[in-house]
Amino acid sequence: MAYSTSVSIWSFVFSVYFGVSKCYFAIPLKIYTGRYNVSSDVVLTQRVVLTSDGNGLSLASDPTGTVNFLDMIHNLEGDSGRGYYIEMSIGTPGQKVNILVDTGSSNFAVAAAPHPFITHYFNTALSSTYQSVGRTVAVRYTQGNWEGELGVDRVSIPKGLNGTVIINIAAILSSDGFFLPGVNWQGILGLAYPMLARPDSSVEPFFNSLVQQMGIPDIFSLQMCGAGLSASSTADPAGGSLIMGGTEPTLYRGSLWYTPIVEEWYYQVEVLKLEVGDQNLDLDCREYNMDKAIVDSGTTLLRLPVNVFNAVVEAITRSSLIQDFSSGFWDGSKLACWMKGETPWMFFPKLSIFLRATNTSQSFRITILPQLYIQPITDVDGTLDCFRFGLSSSANGLVIGATVMEGFYVVFDRAQRRLGFALSNCAVSGEVALSEIAGPFSAADVAANCSAGVLKGPLLWVISYALMAVCAVVLIILLLLLVLPCRNRNRSGEITDESSLVRHRIK
Repeated sequence: MAYSTSVSIWSFVFSVYFGVSKCYFAIPLKIYTGRYNVSSDVVLTQRVVLTSDGNGLSLASDPTGTVNFLDMIHNLEGDSGRGYYIEMSIGTPGQKVNILVDTGSSNFAVAAAPHPFITHYFNTALSSTYQSVGRTVAVRYTQGNWEGELGVDRVSIPKGLNGTVIINIAAILSSDGFFLPGVNWQGILGLAYPMLARPDSSVEPFFNSLVQQMGIPDIFSLQMCGAGLSASSTADPAGGSLIMGGTEPTLYRGSLWYTPIVEEWYYQVEVLKLEVGDQNLDLDCREYNMDKAIVDSGTTLLRLPVNVFNAVVEAITRSSLIQDFSSGFWDGSKLACWMKGETPWMFFPKLSIFLRATNTSQSFRITILPQLYIQPITDVDGTLDCFRFGLSSSANGLVIGATVMEGFYVVFDRAQRRLGFALSNCAVSGEVALSEIAGPFSAADVAANCSAGVLKGPLLWVISYALMAVCAVVLIILLLLLVLPCRNRNRSGEITDESSLVRHRIK
């Protein structure tokens, strides 16, 4: 988010307030329920221990151990449109619920009251181990919000680590726009850092508790397998895998490429440049990182700052073979349809994101093919196949969401403060790989720090409160200066509501 010194202080405070909020994207189209069919030749038979690959990562490699990484394969269901979720058991006796996997938030929250769009919920009264901590909690997203109470209870994951952990739970008692029609999850699993936890960072997030109580490495990895599949499919869910405690080599191809985690709140990374086909957008790299660039599994699309989004659309338009394309397609208000059986992907270029490497003088490139961002949605009367644009503009920074993540196996190596990307073995369509990784490249042509000048969350709050205090003092002084002289004025000199600062107050 770009800030200007010419705007008023109140406008600055207002923009700061919303700059730190999470960007949660809900599809503005009808959500079609369905099931996907994904085959796999992986045999889930081994039990393994955590062994190092020499770079500090934990691998599933030893059949004599006790941590069952291979049983975590395919423990996710869902797709990018409806979210990827994992089955969990909460309370005593256990109540099974599906929980959305979200790397862009930090609260573990579950429905604790009926809602028209969910089939069941966690009934705290039926759990003998649930304890309320007597605190309320509320989380508001760009679209949707929920409110509830904080408590603690036992949680286990049937297709996860063996054992039960004591977890902070936000019991959702009311919500608006959070649960959506057609979804099959009843809560959200925030996997980000404590800084994003609500009501404050003293609420230990789920994965922090898991690491502490189970003694696993502070690493998890994620594979999301909905690449190129229609949201109206009637096959089995695409699903994916959440590997807790390390990485599973059978889920990716080639090497893992690492980028540093810039700040431990969201999983913030540093984007150096974008390319459309072979066209470098040639923007100042700080534009890509305004006001942050994050990796967020809970966001559906690839979201770009407004200037970057407009540049991408212009570059695609120049390189596309399609003439006079509807503007409604780019802004997400319209679908583009072709005759059934025809594929539009040949008309669109690849998209590439360059990330700073752990060797900060270098970068590497992650690339998605059009099959990942020109996304099939539904057919019309059996004669047309319709698609949506998998990118959108954002006022809250760049978000690498499911549109991109579906092409890669992503390692959240919190222990070494880095994210890893490798080619996902499920991002393939008809023997064609839908994603690419290349590097290393020299980063000498970009700024040494593309995140320089980007205000972080805690600093934003400090600045906002400081500015509000300064404004309050200035306002009091102004009111004193304006009111006191009025004692000697006639009524024609009074200050009216139309001319006062009161109408500029934050509501």
